[in-house]
Amino acid sequence: MRSVFSIICLLGLVVTFVWAAPTPAAIQKRSFKIERVRNTAFTGHNTPKQLLKAHMKFGIRPPQALIDHINAQAAAHQNAATNKKKKGHKHGNGNGNAGTSTTGTTTTNTTVDTATGSSVGTVTNTPTSGDVEFLSPVTIGGQTLNMDFDTGSSDLWVFNTGLSTADTTGHTLFDATQSSTFQELNGQTFSVSYGDGSSVSGTVGTDVVNIGGAVVNAQAVELATEVSQSFVQDTASNGLVGLAFSKLNTVQPTQQKTFFDNVQDSLTEPVLTANLRHDEAGSYEFGAIDSSLFTGAMTFVDVETTQGFWQFTSSSFAIGNGSVQTGGAGQAIADTGTTLLLANDNIVNAYYSTVTGAENNQQAGGITIPCDADLPDLQLEVGGQMATVKGSDILFEQVQGNTCFGGLQAIDSDLMIFGDVFFKSNVVSFNIGNNTLGFAPHA
Repeated sequence: MRSVFSIICLLGLVVTFVWAAPTPAAIQKRSFKIERVRNTAFTGHNTPKQLLKAHMKFGIRPPQALIDHINAQAAAHQNAATNKKKKGHKHGNGNGNAGTSTTGTTTTNTTVDTATGSSVGTVTNTPTSGDVEFLSPVTIGGQTLNMDFDTGSSDLWVFNTGLSTADTTGHTLFDATQSSTFQELNGQTFSVSYGDGSSVSGTVGTDVVNIGGAVVNAQAVELATEVSQSFVQDTASNGLVGLAFSKLNTVQPTQQKTFFDNVQDSLTEPVLTANLRHDEAGSYEFGAIDSSLFTGAMTFVDVETTQGFWQFTSSSFAIGNGSVQTGGAGQAIADTGTTLLLANDNIVNAYYSTVTGAENNQQAGGITIPCDADLPDLQLEVGGQMATVKGSDILFEQVQGNTCFGGLQAIDSDLMIFGDVFFKSNVVSFNIGNNTLGFAPHA
């Protein structure tokens, strides 16, 4: 999940994700749902940074215009800070919230179906504003933290009391010394490194992890001892839960299983269903597919697991009601940990050529469109079938005035990344039992 070149003042901006997992507890077959609610207090998002993050995560060199834009932002920020200091202003903690946590409150409800005996756990969570990331409460050793669910990686890591005060202000921290069930895995470490030098690394242990009422008694939990500035600045999130295949887990010398891998045998069905919605609460549900969330039947396609991703073929596309065209990159992955929809130039250029006022905006660091544009839907091949992304979901964040950043951006790679922009138009189900991916339009 990485990139390779140096960028001035920038690596503190790149969000990096790392995680781990272990053995499942012997629990009753069940399904459990984790609901999500936007965190309107979060103001730290920046769409060009999210675009950069996606490139870095998968080791793809970002376009020079994006690099220049981020560097200019960093320089402007530094100049503003310098001028402020000269005027004698007091400085905050750098998190933009004077150290106040924006994680909000969480509740967990577990119910039992008297007909089947299966239990369903419901957890209310707090995603960030602007649909940049969707956070869910995870309980580790009895301590609850809001974390980001990421189907594009395979480690479970947390902010914790082993980090410095400078790195943890505003975060909710896991304290291993306060957990009677935490056990250190001696000699085990994790590390995610980027070509530009940024990284997340630390030590590893196991603990009881509870997500929405389902429990893994000895889940690998990675305790960060070094984190990049992007994580430090995002005080709404306190770590990641990796939900790709376990072969991507970074723990050394003994690779660990993901939570999903560990818990699958305890589920009614070995599935995770992602219900992400624009500007409103959504949910993750383990063990069941709620047909009330989508229209029609869910389409399932095979995924290629060789690289550890939820990966499928994608070579065709169509714009609006137009005919199907070829020209996709050939492969794509479904990744809840990426904010945008990243496709190859053929798709991006063809799509925005139909949008009046669309431009490759050097100053914004990507393609921008008029905020009042009536965008056409985009159909994308997913494993031989076509899925629709609504035009309204491609209209992303306001840059200034009537100029908005497009949720569809180009990536110079043979692997396209279908991030949250795709999920907001589709309910997506990940079946780890038979390695298939299901999708259907939101109801």
